[in-house]
Amino acid sequence: MKDTALSSTHEALGAKMVPFAGYNMPVQYEGVNIEHETVRTSVGVFDVSHMGEFLIEGPHALELIQNVSSNDASKLEVGKAQYSCLPNDDGGVVDDLIIYKLKEETYLLVVNASNIEKDWNWIASKNDVGAEMRDISEDYSLLAIQGPKAVEAMQSITSHDLSAIKFYNFVVGDFAGVDNVIISATGYTGSGGFEIYCKNSEVKQVWDKVFEAGADFGIKPIGLAARDTLRLEMGYCLYGNDIDDTTSPIEAGLGWVCKFNKDFTNSEALKAEKEHTPENKLVAFKLDERGIPRHGYDIVDSSGKTIGRVTSGTMSPSLGIGIGMGYVPTVFSKVDSKIFIQVRKKAIPATVVKAPFYKG
Repeated sequence: MKDTALSSTHEALGAKMVPFAGYNMPVQYEGVNIEHETVRTSVGVFDVSHMGEFLIEGPHALELIQNVSSNDASKLEVGKAQYSCLPNDDGGVVDDLIIYKLKEETYLLVVNASNIEKDWNWIASKNDVGAEMRDISEDYSLLAIQGPKAVEAMQSITSHDLSAIKFYNFVVGDFAGVDNVIISATGYTGSGGFEIYCKNSEVKQVWDKVFEAGADFGIKPIGLAARDTLRLEMGYCLYGNDIDDTTSPIEAGLGWVCKFNKDFTNSEALKAEKEHTPENKLVAFKLDERGIPRHGYDIVDSSGKTIGRVTSGTMSPSLGIGIGMGYVPTVFSKVDSKIFIQVRKKAIPATVVKAPFYKG
């Protein structure tokens, strides 16, 4: 089990630590609901240093990225980031990721912790153009400072105007007394804020200064459990639950990051699938009665026939109702369609809704 550079800090703060993607990670401190509410109303900090980072460089960097990723990275300018996915050859998804253009001919790919080795091997297998690749995952830490007060709380520890950094844009500069930090207006919570990339040797100083700066704003450390409830309220996909090697990006509602003005891995098949409507679709749903949908629960129709499965589900801390996502035949995917979630021996009625669940 690997530690992040801050594992001992989390333990000293009383975090409940759990194994996650090979790392010893904080799942919660005070409790999921309290931490969730902190991010929705104030500002919270996640240590997500288990995520993977690859540098793709050189004159053929863009060519490789365009081949392996579904979105159009040629549209990126220096200082901009892009959500994308890595399709496999069989119609599924190797991973979803964020691509940053750091410089001309230098890109940073941020991938899911559980997929670092798989993604690296996949991209390397497609690198017949001689792009330079470096896995810097072990050397860098990542903090997500999220919430509506993040800009105001963090402005005192950087010379950059944080309010001027637009969504999915970033700057590289000073932060918390450290130079060459990536300050990215991205996140996985839907409540605004930043993601901060720095070296492992620098992250403790950054963490301490972040908490000093945020003290008057009610800043708190937040665990991975609240990160999951926050992202689910936004309808964001989680790799391994809502998307994986067997799920199509078209079925998963990721057609918007599949740009067919270029060729990429399996693009012809995915284009045909998009044009002819997929058999199944990932839908968001709310329970009409009290209950908690869980990953793996059956989705059934009015006659009790199994039509799909829940991929993510929880009791929404913000809404106080059971919410979830799951794959169903396309005929059941329209908003306001009625489905049922098999919670133990009871089929609880649910309504298909348009994500996000949480509107802010």
